[in-house]
Amino acid sequence: MAEGLPLTLHAYRLLTAAATPFAPALMSHRLKQGKEIPARLNERYGESNIARPPGPLVWVHGASVGELMSVIPLIARVGQNGFAVLCTSGTVTSANLAEQRLPNGAIHQFVILDTPRFVNRFFDHWRPDLALFVESDLWPNLIVTSAERGIPLVLINGRVSERSFKRWRRVPATIGALLRRFDLCLAQSSAHAERYRELGAPRIVTTGNLKFDVPEPPADPDKLAQLRSAIGDRTVVAGASTHAGEEAMLIETHRRLRDSFPGLLTIIAPRHPERGAGILDLAKAANLQAALRSRGELPSVHTDIYVADTLGELGLIYRLAPIVFVGGSLASHGGQNPIEPIKLGAAILHGPNVWNFAEAYAALDQAHGAEKVDDVEQFTRRAGAWLKDARARAAVVAAGRASIAALGGGLERTLAALEPHLTKLRRKPHERHA
Repeated sequence: MAEGLPLTLHAYRLLTAAATPFAPALMSHRLKQGKEIPARLNERYGESNIARPPGPLVWVHGASVGELMSVIPLIARVGQNGFAVLCTSGTVTSANLAEQRLPNGAIHQFVILDTPRFVNRFFDHWRPDLALFVESDLWPNLIVTSAERGIPLVLINGRVSERSFKRWRRVPATIGALLRRFDLCLAQSSAHAERYRELGAPRIVTTGNLKFDVPEPPADPDKLAQLRSAIGDRTVVAGASTHAGEEAMLIETHRRLRDSFPGLLTIIAPRHPERGAGILDLAKAANLQAALRSRGELPSVHTDIYVADTLGELGLIYRLAPIVFVGGSLASHGGQNPIEPIKLGAAILHGPNVWNFAEAYAALDQAHGAEKVDDVEQFTRRAGAWLKDARARAAVVAAGRASIAALGGGLERTLAALEPHLTKLRRKPHERHA
């Protein structure tokens, strides 16, 4: 048994060990839900067909797409410094993103199921020299076993939501035991740093949010040209990373605006592409013409709603839409990332629920670089005003870009904080990796 663990973590380790035989049943269920890739199930058990690269290995773990996106520039810089990088994440969408965006040489694997057997198998194979956990995906067995094996642990781009903070405060010994195993906690802001301090993290540095330094999402030039040709000179409004309920607002807004803006096209890119067919049905129920990108359809002159239910193509949409509603913000999800569309020149509308990006939205709203809308009436009024007044829209875009630029610098501060750990790896003998 690991020393210094509270009873809750001892119990967790025992329960996850006892649950190991049920892992295949869980994986079978997830396969049926489309949450796993059949050919890569072995990775969930700590097995891999990929050999560990020689020399020092930096392991980076993030839960899903947002976390992975935020650390891709950091992974590139670590790789440029001569270190091999292993990246783990937990979702199919993040695996697809890794395939598209990870730098050459970086390895992606699905994160293992957090049971002692699978975790030890993972460490026996990969033997990482430094572990970087992104934001808040804290798996107890992974963390405790890393510490037991003497692997330095650093939490990067760390954040604690208000909901998580309240939950963790009910079990202070548990979260304290996990956070004390981190050699360093790099927080997104002073507010997050204070929460980590109250939860028991002993070594904290505020480095800023890595998401502000992420470059614009790419767009396939041929696909962009094809879509531009199909749209022509039509007026475009988009909803990005939308959640249930938000698509209905966008569809109703389109219905209200189309008489004032003939040829109006609304593009909707749901956060979960499998919801595309349902959004198509919503549009048809509103007596609007709709097309589905996953079926290979392009918007025709008659298309009102174009459902972009594909992965990795937000870069296309942000280059085509002068106004973007960023989803997850009217739904109780906490808001999706506004930084990418702003960098690509879109004027941003969002709902009130934006705690996932509270710092960004507070700065944007204060500088009039984005605007909050609470319902379909406000959305229709603001979108209509911006469509009529290109100068006002351009002022919003300029203010948004300036706000995001002012919040940048987190990548360099994070690299500076990591440098002592990377220096140790450079000096460390690696005969065990031969």
